[in-house]
Amino acid sequence: MLAHASTATAPSARALSPKLEVCVETLDNAQIADRGGANRIELCGELAGGGVTPSLGLLEEVVSSITIPVHCMIRPRGGDFLYNAGEFRAMERDIELAKNAGAAGVVLGILTARGEVDVAATRHLIEAARPMRVTFHRAFDVTRDLDAALEAVISAGTDILLTSGGAERLSEGIDAVARLVERAGDRIEIMGGSGVRLQNAVALYEASGVAAIHSSMRRPLSIEASTGIHVLPDALPPYEVREEDVRTLTVALRASAERSAANRHRP
Repeated sequence: MLAHASTATAPSARALSPKLEVCVETLDNAQIADRGGANRIELCGELAGGGVTPSLGLLEEVVSSITIPVHCMIRPRGGDFLYNAGEFRAMERDIELAKNAGAAGVVLGILTARGEVDVAATRHLIEAARPMRVTFHRAFDVTRDLDAALEAVISAGTDILLTSGGAERLSEGIDAVARLVERAGDRIEIMGGSGVRLQNAVALYEASGVAAIHSSMRRPLSIEASTGIHVLPDALPPYEVREEDVRTLTVALRASAERSAANRHRP
């Protein structure tokens, strides 16, 4: 399936230096991703529930301790992406706090009751966020029509779209993502995510044509490393992000882009 999808890749949408965004919820993992050479961080709280707005204290500490851009999740709760007036005001305030904390970007997504992108609400939050960059997250993947949703996200003024092509994992939505990349051209940066690991990231990047890859890069802690760690019964198993994994993937993505560029210029 991956080889078939690669034929839909639009050369103009390929990044000579593809970006790696690492999704984290802890200070330690943000610092590890930075040392490993990631291009940016998506900082979230409660990743087990799909991610919500992190605490202001954590955001400030991450921004002050790493060198790469930090994009802050703006999501007042888990569940759906239809927000009431109070939740919308909370998102406005969280955007203001993220800007004041030095975040380089915010990550958000708002839908209507019909399962369409709420263009007016999205545009309002984007205007409030400037000059920060804005990513529309995987709320996109539960819209009724991905092509229409792409045009809506672009018309709202979004800078980056994170998608798995409407599927649970990027590997399952690869054809849809490649089509979206071709349709979008240079109008927006499309980033592929969900189910992306060190072992499959390069293949997914090459097949989809995305400009960036999004991954949490999580590994379960080894028995030795997890000894003495105590968590509540319903908590996620302890995990880690390894600096060598981030560095390996960063180098591999760059090499893939360079090979692609060389092949395009070969007579």
